[in-house]
Amino acid sequence: MRTHIFKVLFLALVLSACTDHPKADLIIYNAKIYTLDSAFSTTRAMAIKDGKIIATGTVDSIRKTYRAPKSIDMDGKFVYPGFNDAHSHFMGYAGTLRSVNLVGTTSFDEVLERIKTFQAEHKTQYITGRGWDQNDWEVKEFPTKERLDELFPETPVFVRRIDGHAGLANQAALKLAGIDTSTIVRGGIIEKKNGKLTGILVDNAMDLIVEPRLDHQLLTKALQEAEQNLFAVGLTTVTDAGLEHYQIELLDSLQKEGLLNIRVYAMVSDKKGLVDYYLEKGQIKTDKLNVSSVKFYLDGALGSRGALMLHPYSDDPQNEGLQIDSIGHYLASAEKLKAAGWQMCVHAIGDSANRLVLNVYEQVLQGKEDHRWRAEHSQVVTPADVQRFGKLGVIPSIQPTHATSDMYWAENRLGSARMNEAYPYQDLLQSAGMVALGTDFPIEGIDPLRTFYSAVFRQDEKGYPDGGFTPDQKLTREQALRGMTIWAAYAGFEEKVKGSLEVGKWADFVVLDQDIMTAPQENILKTKVVMTFLGGENVYTLSKSE
Repeated sequence: MRTHIFKVLFLALVLSACTDHPKADLIIYNAKIYTLDSAFSTTRAMAIKDGKIIATGTVDSIRKTYRAPKSIDMDGKFVYPGFNDAHSHFMGYAGTLRSVNLVGTTSFDEVLERIKTFQAEHKTQYITGRGWDQNDWEVKEFPTKERLDELFPETPVFVRRIDGHAGLANQAALKLAGIDTSTIVRGGIIEKKNGKLTGILVDNAMDLIVEPRLDHQLLTKALQEAEQNLFAVGLTTVTDAGLEHYQIELLDSLQKEGLLNIRVYAMVSDKKGLVDYYLEKGQIKTDKLNVSSVKFYLDGALGSRGALMLHPYSDDPQNEGLQIDSIGHYLASAEKLKAAGWQMCVHAIGDSANRLVLNVYEQVLQGKEDHRWRAEHSQVVTPADVQRFGKLGVIPSIQPTHATSDMYWAENRLGSARMNEAYPYQDLLQSAGMVALGTDFPIEGIDPLRTFYSAVFRQDEKGYPDGGFTPDQKLTREQALRGMTIWAAYAGFEEKVKGSLEVGKWADFVVLDQDIMTAPQENILKTKVVMTFLGGENVYTLSKSE
């Protein structure tokens, strides 16, 4: 009888112990997990429930404490918070998957061949494309439309430069847009030579072009394809820097229907009526969509000589770049956003543009703290203005691959004396206390590991130049990783829910086959994304054939 009673009591204790174990949905163990907490600590295991992290710790502590229907042995692989691209164009990238890809063309002849091939395959009524860069050609001058007119006398063609701040239109596209030699546009250039249109349009002039939209079904498929490409490189959040009403509504509806899952920090485009519409409607904040900021353009791009400079371009002495709108417009908009509690984000590339943005912020904010207003790009900034970022609490939102893409010709534009202002990433970080890192894709590629590589080494994949481009501006590996994760989240007011692998945050993480914190430089770009998780769900797994 005593033996029987002992067995019953023992069984009850065992059952009680089992039921006392907290339940999880997924356990990740036997990994090196970079938590990205304030101490930059690492751990070996974590438990996930309802899409969020409920515990981190040693393998023994997590596996003995929690019970989950699924556990994954990471076999020593390396886990980081999901990468967050702090400045990109998700919608624009999706569109490029349905247009002519001109990235990497080495001549205008190659541009024409790609356009001809695309049209032969797709037979579209309006040809669009993006990616050409005359700086990569032997003849480093803007192309003109004559040969496009010969090839496509009736079909409109409009192909954008890689930076999105200039484009080439044929006569059919110009005619459809109503552009002729008498057309005037503020904040843009309609280029003419010998009194005739060349087809080159810069900045605001491109807004006159009437480009066709992809229909709902085609755009949805393009976005889903784009999303899978982003998951495959470890991105779990992207900032879409400037969207129209229909684009924001489409993202929201697709996410709610479960047809799109990537998290998006969406900036409203500075368009007439659009900003007022959203300020009246109010911010949109779901688990996957955050609409609480507005994107403005103050100047153009350095590659197309539209970046607004304090002094003329060294290779174009009559040109100081373009100011897209009046200072009065930015001041009035800033006052409106401040009153409504929205974030202001301004595209500013040249040193004059960055100074003007800081002037506007200083005048309007008047010492307001934790506004997190941003300067997007900040490619050329005087040392004096670099210091103002920290004093005013402005976040530098920068794209390290721009530095390594532009380094071959940047000195031609700026001259040697201004190179101490060029892409001053470490100086900006020291002033502001953080930098938010992105790619600006599709202007650059989507891969965040290239962001990391460019930030840390400031070289191309061949190791050029020796020692790195203006090497004193390199970021450390930890700084670069923080810029791609927790600082990017902070720049979007989302650091409490993502950006690090800490208890209570979304289980958004990426698994790599190498440790980018310690791997030799030559191995960084060979690193493979093994898996990507969003809210504890596996959204990408490397196939055995890859």
